[in-house]
Amino acid sequence: MRRHLVLRVTTKLLMPFILLFALYVQFHGDFGPGGGFQAGVIFGAGFILYALVYGVENARQVAPDPVIRVIIAAGLLLYVGVGFAGLFLGGKFLDYNVLASDPVSGQHLGILLVEFGVGTTVAATMITIFFTFAGRGQDGS
Repeated sequence: MRRHLVLRVTTKLLMPFILLFALYVQFHGDFGPGGGFQAGVIFGAGFILYALVYGVENARQVAPDPVIRVIIAAGLLLYVGVGFAGLFLGGKFLDYNVLASDPVSGQHLGILLVEFGVGTTVAATMITIFFTFAGRGQDGS
């Protein structure tokens, strides 16, 4: 892939915009179309584009497997943690109204945290699946 200079330069120029768009979709999800799942897919697709153009080994150096596993677990724990916080504060599981003194603020905070947890989990899971399939056959398996 070293000789494909146009692909490498174009990818390097597009990566910040892809990741910025993923963040926009992530944090605009409460007000319009989008949210955690869509943002996670966009972020994961951007990272996979990087891996396809610059090589899987370079991508593994950027995001090692142990780090990706921690991100998956952290996103899941954030989602579940918001649910249990609602329980501990006297509401139901994932009842956002009790997360703040004002129910509207509680809804906003709860949705923001849950969507962020979903987004990080989806992105890291996509990257893990890609790494799993991209690595097949390289070590004789």
